[in-house]
Amino acid sequence: MGETVVRFTGAPEIVLEKLVSLGYYQTKTEALRAGVMHLGKEFNVSTGAKEIEDELAIRKMQKVSAELDSGKRKSVPLDAVLEKYGAKR
Repeated sequence: MGETVVRFTGAPEIVLEKLVSLGYYQTKTEALRAGVMHLGKEFNVSTGAKEIEDELAIRKMQKVSAELDSGKRKSVPLDAVLEKYGAKR
């Protein structure tokens, strides 16, 4: 997952600005996200909320695993966390 920078000129820029100024969306970013999700449905790329949720979870686990392997993230034993926050098993 990454960040994408998009620059619009001409007709797409005007449509995007109108979608926000007319109140359909609060921000241009929100309008673009909605547009991408609509395209996903139209082309049957996003099959449903459950599949998307599963994909997000898998990507998060892969990111955490890579951070653990590289030393960017450290693992804390469950017992230490429970003790720190005064929780019980």
